Amino acid sequence: MGEPRSDTRFDVVVIGGGPAGMGAALTAHAHGCRVAIVERDAHLGGILRQCIHPGFGLALFKEELTGPEYAQRLINRVKVTDIVVLCGSMVTSIDREACASSTEQHDSSHEKGEPRPTHLVRLISEHGAVTLSTKSVVLAMGCRERTRSEIKIPGSRPAGVFTAGLAQRYLNVENQLPGHRAVILGSGDIGLIMARRCRLEGMEVEGVYEIMPYANGLNRNIRNCLDDFGIPLHLSTTVTKIIGTRRLEAVEVTRVDEHLQPIPGTERRISCDTLLLSVGLVPENELSTAAGVELDPRTRGAKVDQHLMTTVPGIFSCGNVLHVHDLADNAESEAERAGTQAAYWARSESHSIDNPSTETTAQEGDRDAVDDIVLEPEGLAGYVVPNRITCRDERVKVFFRVKRPVENAVLRVRMGGVVIFEGKPRAYKPSIMEGATLTPAMLMKAGTTLTVGIDEVEES
Repeated sequence: MGEPRSDTRFDVVVIGGGPAGMGAALTAHAHGCRVAIVERDAHLGGILRQCIHPGFGLALFKEELTGPEYAQRLINRVKVTDIVVLCGSMVTSIDREACASSTEQHDSSHEKGEPRPTHLVRLISEHGAVTLSTKSVVLAMGCRERTRSEIKIPGSRPAGVFTAGLAQRYLNVENQLPGHRAVILGSGDIGLIMARRCRLEGMEVEGVYEIMPYANGLNRNIRNCLDDFGIPLHLSTTVTKIIGTRRLEAVEVTRVDEHLQPIPGTERRISCDTLLLSVGLVPENELSTAAGVELDPRTRGAKVDQHLMTTVPGIFSCGNVLHVHDLADNAESEAERAGTQAAYWARSESHSIDNPSTETTAQEGDRDAVDDIVLEPEGLAGYVVPNRITCRDERVKVFFRVKRPVENAVLRVRMGGVVIFEGKPRAYKPSIMEGATLTPAMLMKAGTTLTVGIDEVEES
């Protein structure tokens, strides 16, 4: 693994060796493609290697696994193939091989019969620089945690302030205790899980503080990680000051109003030597933007069509680098779709291919017959993936999250203000990724824009 090769031509190159990357690579390989995985860490598995808690794999493997067990199942599948794995390798750029007909527009990138452009994936490792040549690239780099500097907490800069994921790595991989008395800011799932983990390791956990008036993690994690261990959750409260010189000594917490602004006179000092931040995840798309991929400002992931192809032809995106998923199974399922479409794109020499799949793929559809459909979120829907639909004669699954919890709301799909689909009233929560299916009948009615909205309704 990771050594330079004389043969650097592939059908599909997957960037990222976590569950999404391995899922995409395995699927592309199953479709007969020559595949490479490029992973910057020394091992495959991604973030799952440090997630030693159970709860993974119920959909994919039909049993409850820990993160390392889940990752190892996928790693074992990769090992029995001829997929080339390049660990300890950092991709520095994705370029397009110069050709006279090269363009940057997704919807007009090829005429029928015109050969696919080649992407050049440039990477470096301890063995030197290598350039991989490929028809398809799958982006599966995952996401990173937001840090103190991004949420701008005032105060000094002592040791003892960690992102929750970094503290998780110290405990579960490095066998190092991050401190003795912890405060956790943010009620995302990793923060809730780390509250329990710290308590199990003998640390005192003073509480979890959340600036929003509701918890951002899954209900099961609130029950299993906080309620079962007697750890309090303080809503509408945030950390407003960090106190300490060389080591964290205390934090100041303050209640916030409905506009999320600190309420004067509600400040409280809490002694602690550790502050864990669980304040959101950001898709790692620096490489994507450098390759010319357009990002969605709502998700900070790539804009994709129903085949998960980005605005750059032949580059696909999936998993947490596209939009942050609630479950690893969902990310892996999405990656299988990306791997399938990347394989079809790579194996065909033009748009006019014979596709063995019953679904329309990234190569098919008469783009001149109808315009693409742009999807936009509306109402309480915070975002929608995909961002556009390029073919109207197939069922398209769209995914979204709501901006805040709502007990009674309906999903409405609109065309020009006219409702063409309405779901049944039910509850929605930001911690759960939702899905809906758009049928060919609905798409045929559409103009050039569809809105996917969640509208709050009064209970009858």
